[in-house]
Amino acid sequence: MDRRNFLKVVAAGATVVAVNPSLIRGNLYASDGTLYKAYERTQLTDASGNPIKASILKKEVNYIFNYPYASTPCMLINLPQATEKDVKLKSDSGEEYVWKSGVGKEGTIVAYVAICTHQLTHPTPNESFIAYVPKAVKTMAYDKSGVIVCSSHLSAFDAGAGGRVLGGAATQPLCAVVLEHKEDDTLWAVGILGQDSFHDYFKEFRPELKEFYGGMAEAKKLVSFSVKTVTLSEFTKEIIQY
Repeated sequence: MDRRNFLKVVAAGATVVAVNPSLIRGNLYASDGTLYKAYERTQLTDASGNPIKASILKKEVNYIFNYPYASTPCMLINLPQATEKDVKLKSDSGEEYVWKSGVGKEGTIVAYVAICTHQLTHPTPNESFIAYVPKAVKTMAYDKSGVIVCSSHLSAFDAGAGGRVLGGAATQPLCAVVLEHKEDDTLWAVGILGQDSFHDYFKEFRPELKEFYGGMAEAKKLVSFSVKTVTLSEFTKEIIQY
């Protein structure tokens, strides 16, 4: 089993230990301020309910799944090259944490909560202003492509370095979805790493969530067992990218 997304530092001597995210519940604060929250271990499947295999994910395609809540969209990306490792990041609240790396055979598969940390821009069934921009496509948000861009205010995030801010109005990284890659090549979401904004998201977009999910009770349901994963173009009617 490949569990490479999470590193936790503990004790006064700063001993580094490997942590299995699927065995943890609740908020964790390590001695270095690491923040991680585990949720239900959930398998990524296609629209027909078949398990998604890491090896069949197309390179640089935006895939969308909702996790850890029924209404919180996340993006799954198979990058063209292996990610950085042991990336040190910091939230707006000053907490430091470490994003371990991508998963999969080549270490290229990453997942992030697709809610911009600036003003909570996110994909909806009608439109999406936030997406990964492939290397061959130019963006106004940054001098290089192959990054995640929120076109609302042109914030750019490093898809291969834990969602680190590269430019624009955002001041903290995207939250990372902690993935497990199993020996049978399946992918599982097990938790969220970083400073989440789910409470603000639910409060700010109550009318929208009622429209698309039937009400707040449904929107706030925790995902479990499995979650449908589709391309961004299947999830939304219009993709807006600058």
